[in-house]
Amino acid sequence: MQKTAYFLISIVLGAVTLREGAFLLVPLVWGVFFAFALNPISNWFERKKLPRSLAIVLSILLVSLVAFGVFYALLGQMVGLIRDIPEIGQSLETKLNVYLEEVSLLLGKEILTDANSEELLNYFKPENLNNTLFATGKSLTLAGIIPLYIFLLMYYKDFFVEFLIRFSSKNKDRVLDWAVDSGKVIQLYLSGMIRVTGIVAVLAGLFFYLIDVKYFLLFAAFIAVMNLIPYVGVFISSFFGILYVFLTTDSMIYPLLTFGVLWGIQLLENNIITPLIVGSQVKVNALAVVLAILLGGWLWGISGMVLFIPLVGVLKITLERTVGLEAFGYLLSDDLPKSQSSGWSFSRIFRRTPKENK
Repeated sequence: MQKTAYFLISIVLGAVTLREGAFLLVPLVWGVFFAFALNPISNWFERKKLPRSLAIVLSILLVSLVAFGVFYALLGQMVGLIRDIPEIGQSLETKLNVYLEEVSLLLGKEILTDANSEELLNYFKPENLNNTLFATGKSLTLAGIIPLYIFLLMYYKDFFVEFLIRFSSKNKDRVLDWAVDSGKVIQLYLSGMIRVTGIVAVLAGLFFYLIDVKYFLLFAAFIAVMNLIPYVGVFISSFFGILYVFLTTDSMIYPLLTFGVLWGIQLLENNIITPLIVGSQVKVNALAVVLAILLGGWLWGISGMVLFIPLVGVLKITLERTVGLEAFGYLLSDDLPKSQSSGWSFSRIFRRTPKENK
């Protein structure tokens, strides 16, 4: 009972610490992840006889230039979409009134009154958009400290390795192996997801371009980035993409076609693209991924929904290599048991005879 109590108290205190310390921890964890992702580039510069500090700066600048180029390409479309919001909102109000009036006539009762109609349309007013943009700007300002974390973490990487060696002198090899495997999980997951994001952006952008969507680059990037959040992101991004197509076209064929194509891209990404590129590097089952997304969203918002997936992979490796906690590591894995090997199965447990129960 005492161990159980300590375990539950540790979970509660850990959750409180993660939630209340999000302002400090979220940029730090992002810095750790990007440090692992940029480490191969920095090592390549160091092999060219460049000092470590210069190699790290060049690595960060190279990636920052690519990110700035993408952002600059999307900036014009972002500004254009913001200017079109009043017109889009008017189109939404008009189409809602028309379709809901038809449904009301069909059902014989009024569905949308003036009060809830105004409440629904409030979500699309420019004031609410300004609040969203303000929150986004705050997040971007907070993200400005991430490059500093990246530089320091990469510059002192040998220092951290030495710390692990001194901290675990008796189990030095096991701890170093854990650090190497955890780093590989983070590095391969991030690099793989970047490639997957690029492929999804190209496929979605090509479709939006073919159906003559005005801001096809912006919607393609939005869908690709939201795709980083498994299961949840695709529904959010697809909803806004389909809604925009619905509001800017006169035929229902285009929204239905958009729904079908985006759904097809998601199936292609989940079943072919991601398994081929990312593989099973994280090796965490779908139930654990969903719980990690929900827990990460509750603790750290959107950042948590992205970061907690590889973090669960690191947790699985840690549990598998901790004496007494191997079963919990297996609980997170995606290795399905072979029931024939143990002579037991889920169905047999619930089909035991009264004699077996005794």
